[in-house]
Amino acid sequence: MRVLVLGAGVIGTATAWYSALSGHDVTVVERREGPGLETSFANGGQISAGHAEPWANPGTPRKIAAWLGREDAPMLFRPMADPSQWIWGVRFLYECMAWRTRENIADIVKLALYSRAALRELREDTGIQYDQVLRGILHYFTDRRDFDTAIAHAGQMRAYGLERDVKTVEEAIAIEPALAAARDRLVGATYVASDESGDAHKFTCNLARLAEARGVAFRYHHAILGVRREGDRLAGVVVKHASGEEETLKADAYVVALGSYSPLLTRPIGLDLPVYPAKGYSASIEIADEKLAPEVSLTDEAAKLVFSRLGKRLRVAGTAELAGYSLEVSPARCAAIVRRAAEIFPGAGHYDRAQFWTGLRPATPSNVPLIGRTRFPNLYLNTGHGTLGWTLACGSGRALADILSGRKPEVDFHFSP
Repeated sequence: MRVLVLGAGVIGTATAWYSALSGHDVTVVERREGPGLETSFANGGQISAGHAEPWANPGTPRKIAAWLGREDAPMLFRPMADPSQWIWGVRFLYECMAWRTRENIADIVKLALYSRAALRELREDTGIQYDQVLRGILHYFTDRRDFDTAIAHAGQMRAYGLERDVKTVEEAIAIEPALAAARDRLVGATYVASDESGDAHKFTCNLARLAEARGVAFRYHHAILGVRREGDRLAGVVVKHASGEEETLKADAYVVALGSYSPLLTRPIGLDLPVYPAKGYSASIEIADEKLAPEVSLTDEAAKLVFSRLGKRLRVAGTAELAGYSLEVSPARCAAIVRRAAEIFPGAGHYDRAQFWTGLRPATPSNVPLIGRTRFPNLYLNTGHGTLGWTLACGSGRALADILSGRKPEVDFHFSP
């Protein structure tokens, strides 16, 4: 079957790889000059099955209210005259209900564990490299209420096969000695020894090369203008080349893996996806002192930041800003990331030379991605992964390749529709 994948981020590239392994003739269309140059470019670097708590949970509305008016708030809502933003926000509040959070955690954990196993198998089979660190992820807490919630969630995750161990402050410091400087701030931690971290952009580029060797065609500098319909099926995707020439690409199956831009493509054909961009920030910091910099990947719950060691760099990333499709960089938010890093790990990095980046995470209100069929028989989705795109990439791509091939995916997940 001819498969046209729209988007060459980590999700689209993984979809192309697994679809090619399933024997399909795959082409990937991407408006940028290479793979992984949007949200996959400089994210937090975590493959974190243990970070399955969605942003939408019962404690979030209280926090958002406390953060109102703060430009450097971990989660910032910039009201706009955009109905999609407000509809998404109302749905988000619904997903904050306790029973919804429990269901969403179950879906995310199961897909994350499946995806992590798929990544390991891929690494063993191909030898793919991406500055990976296989030392687990430590999730530390500076707020007692957040820690108590995490302990409760750890019990739920354990029921699905995820061992998220609760740690005391001293046990956390034993796992990551660089946290000693912040000992007085910590109230506890959780640790998933089987999680890992790595450079998502490097992974995406290397996987694209492997996919090309399998026969996948990547067509870069192709801006996607829209889709053509014939009855209840797609008849083609209209693209514009760098030269300005337009072309209609045809396939047997079309996969939307355009991240935050997915609803902009599907809305004109009556498919209104609940995906909205949640702008995230990252700082890449050159390490100044190896002894003071963390080696284990970390999550800072209070600041909504993650720390990952990528070679000689420390990647600090996180926060969420709901401000439409703007990629404008907020100096206040950048400063807050570096300030927090310097407070927790003083002297570890050249904080004055941090390199900042921002990208649009494709967030659903529930944080559960949209994977599977649509009401159009030859149109499929693999989008809406939010903060967990890197974590869920291999599992999502593999599952969708199964769906394309008429097979039932091996993971228990609520696939679309």
